[in-house]
Amino acid sequence: MLTGDVTPAQLLSRRQLLEQLDGVRRGFEKAPAEQTWRRHQERTFELLLSAGTTEAFDVTREPESIRARYGTTVNSMSLLLARRLVEARVPFITVFWKENEAIASKCNSAGGWDTHGNNFGCLKEHLLPEFDRAFSALVEDLHQRGLLNRTLLLVTSEMGRMPKVGDPRSGGPGGAGRDHWTHCLSALFAGGGISGGQVYGTSDRFAEYPSSHPVTPADVAKTVYHAMGIHDLYAQDSQGRPYNLLDEGQPITRLLS
Repeated sequence: MLTGDVTPAQLLSRRQLLEQLDGVRRGFEKAPAEQTWRRHQERTFELLLSAGTTEAFDVTREPESIRARYGTTVNSMSLLLARRLVEARVPFITVFWKENEAIASKCNSAGGWDTHGNNFGCLKEHLLPEFDRAFSALVEDLHQRGLLNRTLLLVTSEMGRMPKVGDPRSGGPGGAGRDHWTHCLSALFAGGGISGGQVYGTSDRFAEYPSSHPVTPADVAKTVYHAMGIHDLYAQDSQGRPYNLLDEGQPITRLLS
């Protein structure tokens, strides 16, 4: 029995609308993009719920001597976890540097590498010692386990620091800060066929702009692809039209042994 002011015609109309919506939903679920998304979703759940993954994320399984070599900070343990994921054959791993709120006011930043104040003191006393200890431990650890040659390490950031010391946000020269600078920065490669002990490219004498062997972000990306053995970067869109995933840039083959 219908209640209220709903008529049989209105109920029929709602049923037809529901059937239309169900039809659209079924069509969407059959779309290639949706099926691809569901496959990735299932693979993600399988990865997160597998016993091997759970074990890989448990850094307490590492000997105390190994954990001490890396250091006890979140960033240090993140790099140790990265090594465990390499052992678990995870193909691509990203470690993002977590900011230290305890030094935020000292560096006039969020506590990371964005040193708008006291740039040199924050680097010397906090940022570089933590990074040097943990990253050298990672390289050493991978090498001792025979994993370094097949694991490419890349350390980079979104920008460099302004050559002129004295960010206005920290009081000018007296604040000893350095603002953002997108024209010149450094990137670090190790492992994965990289021949160590090299410096590729130079800046001008003010560290403002590249001087010899200028490198673009596309060159860095192409170098990563090259080290992975990926040289064909052409793909096809949903209509079968070819396009290049990364048209710009060339691999820096001089870095590779």
